[in-house]
This record gives sequence, C-alpha cells and structure tokens, in this order.
Amino acid sequence: MKAVLCTSFSSIDELTVEQVPSLQPADDEVIIAVKACGLNFPDTLIIQGKYQFKPELPFSPGGEIAGVIKEIGSAVTQLKVGDRVMYGSVFGGFAEEVKAKAAAVFKMPPVLDFVTGASSMLTYGTSYHALVNRARIQKGETLLVLGAAGGVGTAAIQIAKALGVTIIAAASTAEKLAFCKENGADYVINYANEDLKTRVKEITKGKGVDVIYDPVGDAYTEPALRTIAWKGRYLVVGFAAGEIPKIPLNLALLKGCEIVGVFWGAFVQREPAQNQENLQTIITWFAEGKLTSQIHGKYPLEGVKEAMHAMVNKEVKGKIVFIPS
Repeated sequence: MKAVLCTSFSSIDELTVEQVPSLQPADDEVIIAVKACGLNFPDTLIIQGKYQFKPELPFSPGGEIAGVIKEIGSAVTQLKVGDRVMYGSVFGGFAEEVKAKAAAVFKMPPVLDFVTGASSMLTYGTSYHALVNRARIQKGETLLVLGAAGGVGTAAIQIAKALGVTIIAAASTAEKLAFCKENGADYVINYANEDLKTRVKEITKGKGVDVIYDPVGDAYTEPALRTIAWKGRYLVVGFAAGEIPKIPLNLALLKGCEIVGVFWGAFVQREPAQNQENLQTIITWFAEGKLTSQIHGKYPLEGVKEAMHAMVNKEVKGKIVFIPS
C-alpha cells in the first residue's frame, strides 16, 4: 500500500510517500481502506516531535479517518467487511490502509459521505466538547472565537449558531473574516489591525464575552482574556500561533472567570460514552443541515507537503482532506 511516512522528527519537507507492506489485523482489530483523511494542526506538530507524545518511527501522520472495512480480526463481531466507518486516531491516516481497534471504530451513517466523515470527528468533536461539556455554553450567551477561519474555529462557529449563541469571530485577514460571516458569525474582528479589547467592548456594550474559544495562543491570549465577562469561561484549545502563553492569574481573579483546558483526545479515551453521545448529536445536526463541512481543498497523498505548508502558513479556511486513492 501507499503511505506518507515520517522517518525522523524534523520538517514537513522531510516527509515521503512510499510503498509499504499491507497491514494485518490482530484478533480485536480491523483494517480500514482509507477513503479520506482530514488534516489538522496537530499533524504538523507530531511530525516535528512537538506533540504530547512521539509515535515510534517510522509512522504516517493523520488521525481523522473515513473509509471501508477491508479485513477484520477473528474476534470482531460488531463490524464486517464492506462497512463504511469513521475512526479517530492520533496518527496512521495518511495512507491507503489504517489498522484500528474494532471498539474504537463506528459505522458511518448513510447521510455522511467520506469527505464529510473525515472532516467532522476531530474538529466538530473538539468544538462540541469544548462548548457544551467544558464551557456549558447557553443560548443567548456571547462567544469569541480566535482563529475563527480554521478547522476547529469553523466548527465552533457552526455549533454555536446551532445552540443559539451570539458569535464574534476573530481572524487575521478580510478574506478570512468574510468566510466567517458566510459561516454564521454575527460580528467579526480583524486582530491584525484592530484592537481586540476595544472592539469586543464596543460589540458587547461593555459587558464582555461569556465564552472565549482559543486554539491560537501566543500573543493573542492575554488581550482576549481581558475581554471576558464576569464568570466567563476561557477555553484553552491549542497554540497554533506558536508560543504557549503565560497568563497573569490576577485576571482570572478580577474577572471571576474559569480557565478551562480542552483536550479532546484524552476526553475520547476517558469518557467514551459521552464522546459517542456528542458525535451522535453532531451527525444528527449534519443530517438536519445545521452543520456543513467547509472544505478548503482535497489533496492526494503526494500533496502532503503543499497542504501542510498551507496550514502552517495560515492560508487554510475550513478543512483540508486527503484522498489516498
């Protein structure tokens, strides 16, 4: 089979596409013929050895997978060859095949195509978990989304809209902000040339925002935290801008606010039943048209360097999906 390989923890440009042996399942595993796999920002970190853990080399990055069951282990009873499935992993997906524990794989409903299936688990799963489970966001509250044109930002806007929340989207270009408005944002802020705190104060008439969704970090975190309302919730989702910020904790005291960590991967492992419930809601909302995948581009495996550079250079609006075959 063909696969993108990371053979050393280095740069995007060191990735290769090679022919490797087909996979064989253990008794409790399945082999999935990958039809689509979503690209996410953590994929650009894991190949550099900057993620929370380091896979054994060599490996294929990519963990948001949709495909068809190709082979099953002898103990697998809940899945069969030919089933259309979705699977969330941390790596292994940028390939024509991926191996998975059968218990972690679930059937993809007919309403979803493979591209949607491969662009909904991590981004929409993360954003739903953040807004509903962690922030306990309520209808009528106000949400500020940083990096709002990216994959998780796009998902956060759509989910917040479905929940009846007022959305302020912050991004770095006029083109990205227009995309956010089309996606459902009520207000937009260009934090490249506008003062974030001043604009939020104007929009909220001095109250501040109830929830802040931050997948960006770096120099954007402290100005955003200063916009939070009394008893607001600040969601720490990621650090796409680079540096992990150091937050003056007196701001949390003065605002009476919560600073809340969001780690969807750990949530999936620790609370699988709640995750399944979340994903069922997400799938239902896709079927009802409340959520729609916003695809920036579709790439073959050979386009992995181009696609990853586009993500790192902040050129992506929505999701990139790889089509292996």
